[in-house]
Amino acid sequence: MKTKQIALGAVLTALALALSVMENLFPVTAAIPVPGVKLGLANIVTLFALYELGAVSAVCILIARCSLGALFAGNFSALLFSLLGGITAMAVMIALKQCRRLSVYGVSIGGAAAHNIGQIVAAIITLGDTAVLGYLPILLAVSPITGAVTGLVTALLFRAMKNVHLSKGV
Repeated sequence: MKTKQIALGAVLTALALALSVMENLFPVTAAIPVPGVKLGLANIVTLFALYELGAVSAVCILIARCSLGALFAGNFSALLFSLLGGITAMAVMIALKQCRRLSVYGVSIGGAAAHNIGQIVAAIITLGDTAVLGYLPILLAVSPITGAVTGLVTALLFRAMKNVHLSKGV
């Protein structure tokens, strides 16, 4: 890895962690009255890293964010939920990114749905009961909305970065 990539990875990890903490301060349930639903603002960073730095760096950023988030919050039970949701989402996004017909929106929506599936699996492991599967259709119904918002912000970020790259050459 080049020094520039390592530095960018560190900055993106810090940004993802900050967005995750910020999102926990302002619950989304006022706008979307479904318990447990989050926009997944930190996933903007993960998605950006997947496209800009590649899968390995994006996975490292994801794992660092989840681990540091659990450490700072002192909530290690949430680590299982974050990691299972995040790794499931990342695996799906890596696979969907290979499909040239899908834009960043489609990849993001697929990742949002996969994240919810991973978190339901974490709940089943934690509770030792499959009753939580009944909540999965509700979470999956919200996934296109949260995934589209994340995809939109990521697409806007790519557009802004393109302008930054162009202005550097002038």
